[in-house]
Amino acid sequence: MTVLGMTRRAVLCGVAAVAFAAVAGGSLPALAQSKLKVAGIYTVPIEQQWVSRIHVALKAAADRGDIEYVWAESVANTDYERVMRQYAEAGQQLVFGEVFGVERAARTVAKDYPKTAFVMGSSFKPQEPNFSVFDNYIQEPAYLSGMVAGGMTKSNMIGMVGGYPIPEVNRLMNAFMEGAKEVNPQVKFSVSFIGSWFDPPKAKEAAFAMIDRGADVMYAERFGVSDAAKERKVLAIGNVIDTQPQYPDTVVASALWHMEPSVERAIAAVKAGSYKAEDYGPYSMMAHKGSSLAPLGTFESKVPDAIKAKVKEREQQIRDGKFTVKVNDAEPKSTM
Repeated sequence: MTVLGMTRRAVLCGVAAVAFAAVAGGSLPALAQSKLKVAGIYTVPIEQQWVSRIHVALKAAADRGDIEYVWAESVANTDYERVMRQYAEAGQQLVFGEVFGVERAARTVAKDYPKTAFVMGSSFKPQEPNFSVFDNYIQEPAYLSGMVAGGMTKSNMIGMVGGYPIPEVNRLMNAFMEGAKEVNPQVKFSVSFIGSWFDPPKAKEAAFAMIDRGADVMYAERFGVSDAAKERKVLAIGNVIDTQPQYPDTVVASALWHMEPSVERAIAAVKAGSYKAEDYGPYSMMAHKGSSLAPLGTFESKVPDAIKAKVKEREQQIRDGKFTVKVNDAEPKSTM
């Protein structure tokens, strides 16, 4: 049973999936008459900010009674194909996950199970008939959070720590940088990638180095950066989730990702029998309520009124379709 994951939670989820298969015999017609069976497969712990957005949205659907949800976390890339196959064999009708490191293997599995719907975080296009893709197209609130950062820095130096320089990360960093430069043309950036999706100590050390060189605002693309900012008493900008409750004196603003529109669309399509391979990326944009700028909260009175006014104006222009944040997937470079 441990093949379904590397943690106790993943093992328990695997037990649930196999138990279901034993009862229903993996029969798709039988499943269609009962609650939708959905699985999540994650290469990192579900606490990691990126996959947590998928997990939270699926958990909410399960809590509403729309689906039965099982998951495996901390699944190594070398085990990912096996877990996909086991969930498909167990009768899961819809499988969410992220396959950035296992694209070819994941797409092969999808071909082998054409009656299973797959919705996967991916850098590439959908694959007919059943392999949909999504991405965190939250460059719009990332741009807005950059405007806040540009207005808050006193040293005109911002540090940025990312996981890997892949399109999904690059576009957010580039949007953030453009937003900061809109309100502060003098701002400079220090950019670093730690080569991991989940290594808070390494991210923290990279942030310390930037702060030592003068950065007084940190873009926290990875966990660990806000800890460094808190310890050194500088500011941070969050990414994907709102961590201000944990860092009330550190995190000024955050670009939030909401997977609910994508999850609800996929669930509805599978239930209706109309599911097809498509790109769910646009459903992460502000127009579909797939992303937003977090409230300033504890920093509401600390951010200059002029900056707040500019951010509010830009946000409304984005929502009205009058301003488009450029999608730039190129690797961002340091300017300081």
